[in-house]
Amino acid sequence: MESSKTWPPPSLPSRFSPVPHRNPPSSNKKISAKPNLFIPALSLQHQRGRGERANVTSKMPAPALQSTGKFADLPFDVLARLAAAFDIPELWAASTVCRPWREALRPLREAMVLLRWGKRFKHGRGVRPDPKRALESFLKGAERGSAAAMVDAGLMYWEMGRKEEGKSLYARAAELGHPAGQCNLGICFLEADPAEPEEAVKWFFRAAELGNARAQYSLALCLHKGRGVKCNLREASGETMKALVYVELAFRAGETAASHIRDVIVHALSQPLRDCAMTSADKWRPQQFHR
Repeated sequence: MESSKTWPPPSLPSRFSPVPHRNPPSSNKKISAKPNLFIPALSLQHQRGRGERANVTSKMPAPALQSTGKFADLPFDVLARLAAAFDIPELWAASTVCRPWREALRPLREAMVLLRWGKRFKHGRGVRPDPKRALESFLKGAERGSAAAMVDAGLMYWEMGRKEEGKSLYARAAELGHPAGQCNLGICFLEADPAEPEEAVKWFFRAAELGNARAQYSLALCLHKGRGVKCNLREASGETMKALVYVELAFRAGETAASHIRDVIVHALSQPLRDCAMTSADKWRPQQFHR
């Protein structure tokens, strides 16, 4: 599962290491199909709740301390909910809009500091590794409304085997619009006993539309395997083409695990459907972040 990332990312164990960016393949070249049709089992890792949201467009008003009126009139609880998944630059910009906003967002600024310390304690960056203090820091950040802290606390609970507590924190972050929280919640539904693939696909789709590469990959696997979707034989090609779109987006975003399944899906489609999928991927843009 994915967790949060704030300042320069800590050195992580290989299982949770962030995937490096890779340049997208040229959309002008036709993709050749490979004969290896083995499809990997749908076993997915939880993500860290990054402090920033890649490829998510956020509309923030320009800093203007002299501005009052409609900005200052926004209820504090609404403002805090809107800002829960902000990254550091967005949170800083919002804090400089007007004095009431600056005061209302103080807990979230404190949460960012706690989130940073939690990562240091968890990964031993400049301090001795201390999982207990890491979890305490994440939970304090979550109490102050940080969606990223909720995701990191949820990940620690999940790693400790306290999966229901982890799922609860993921759900809170997901409702606040955090893509990693949405993706991880989807994985929870897939790994539940019994599994709830329809709920998983719902959350994968939300995170995928915000540009989360792991969610795009997970959604592509579900669509290709027919998990969480209801379609007849006539609709099957359409679902497979959607799967290719999302796995292509994940591949372009650096999700290396997407490479093989991408080739398998390509082999299953005719050239016109492949071309249509590539065109859709070229035109795709992440949704604007909103709740």
